[in-house]
Amino acid sequence: MKRENRLTRSADIKRVRRQGKTTADPFLLLVALPNGQKGLRIAVAAGRSIGGAVQRNRAKRVLRAAIQPLTTMIKPDMDILLLARPGMRPAKSSEVQHILQSLLKRANLLK
Repeated sequence: MKRENRLTRSADIKRVRRQGKTTADPFLLLVALPNGQKGLRIAVAAGRSIGGAVQRNRAKRVLRAAIQPLTTMIKPDMDILLLARPGMRPAKSSEVQHILQSLLKRANLLK
């Protein structure tokens, strides 16, 4: 993911989590909030419910790989937070990408 497309500040991530619109799936949680002309920014997170550090890092890697080809299809000027859920542990990358695309459609975030 390009540096300008990353949502990195803790305060921004908390703002998206509190005020954003949530769309859920057993594999992941998508939270989106308009950011007002700052471009598309995405954050990826995985909590301890996923497992140890290896499982959490794998989940984040898979999410980053799944969102990468979809960034051109997402509406600009949005902050998006992707939270991995425990159901995602055994999922393949292609399966996660399909689920992510359906969540983006449900949240009306695709162009």
